[in-house]
Amino acid sequence: MDFTLDPQVDALRLKVRRFIADEIVPLESDRANYNEYENIRMALRDEMRAKARAEGIYAPQMPKERGGLGLPMVGQAAFYEEANRSIFGPCCLNCSAPDDGNMRLLSMAAREDQKDKWLQPIIDGEVNSSFVMTEPHPGGGSDPGMMLTRAERKGNMWVVHGRKWFISGADTAGHFILMARTDDNPEEKRRHLTAFLFHRDQPGWRILRRIENMGPDEHGGICELEFDGLEIHDSDRLMEVGDGLKVTQIRLGPARLTHCMRWLGLAKRCMEIAAAYTATREGFGIRLADRESVQLKMGELAHDIQIGRLLVMNAAWKLDQGDYARKEVSMAKVHVADTLHKAADVAIQLNGARGYSKDTILEWIYRYARCARIVDGASEVHNMVLARFYAKEAQDFWRWGV
Repeated sequence: MDFTLDPQVDALRLKVRRFIADEIVPLESDRANYNEYENIRMALRDEMRAKARAEGIYAPQMPKERGGLGLPMVGQAAFYEEANRSIFGPCCLNCSAPDDGNMRLLSMAAREDQKDKWLQPIIDGEVNSSFVMTEPHPGGGSDPGMMLTRAERKGNMWVVHGRKWFISGADTAGHFILMARTDDNPEEKRRHLTAFLFHRDQPGWRILRRIENMGPDEHGGICELEFDGLEIHDSDRLMEVGDGLKVTQIRLGPARLTHCMRWLGLAKRCMEIAAAYTATREGFGIRLADRESVQLKMGELAHDIQIGRLLVMNAAWKLDQGDYARKEVSMAKVHVADTLHKAADVAIQLNGARGYSKDTILEWIYRYARCARIVDGASEVHNMVLARFYAKEAQDFWRWGV
């Protein structure tokens, strides 16, 4: 692939960089701008979204006819990296999880009438959304074949029973995408799931708890849900009966990669904070930045971030070519998750007590970074995927595209 950005994409990237630096980063230093879960207050987020829309840097992944920018995955990689220079950036530009992946899924898989009803309000910022898949043991997690939540058809309605947990964004979501088992055959692994759409106000389900965690939390947190007779009309089914596994593939592959795009922005921000501090802080007659031990840490970190960027761009390019890019996305996910955690750790170490305190955003990023190796498939699962590809392809694992 050619790593040269389209001039229009590069101009947009620079526009995002300026907006984040001028409008969003300054918000981080005032605790009044945070909610109780250490994210930006929703009202302030909406103010920033209006500014971003006016600047033409809003909803980069959505089609232009629906109010987005219509960027391909390669363009999104450049955009998202700049957006997440600030911890508040992606949600203010409407390209943060889980809405980002949900919007992309609905844009690709929903009927036009479903897009009008379920997608457009998310694009417009009228509602938040949530993807409801993961279950407590012995239900489905990384293995959707274990899913226990059931949807039973009764005429034109589907009746849902089951439990879900660690559901991102559920506490503030208005629109939900639900994965449920619709095939009675326990041996069926390919056509056993179906996806449904439901609204927060529909009866027959409830949030049992917002699960406390290391945080900081995205809007809506991570929640445990119970379904006890939720009725969903068949017109609110997404794709065909038994297409649920296809839905998860459409939803989760690109979403893993957009996580990596954003994480690279945060990793670069960590390095930026470390560089600024070590350039001025002196100890024992020498600047920290002039110490070889510090230079080794910074050089290694810069190296790891660039590897992550190349992995992400390669995967993004393949997705733009119509490839599933499963292998490439898994490689990016493992490496970038590790790199984000390493970047936060190194930056805290180089800032000393200042980094451990809340005087910088490093401790925020450090706590956030720990979940990167778990969300959207633990690193071990992705390494297992890569091992299976190698077992099947052998030397062709590293083949060149011709």
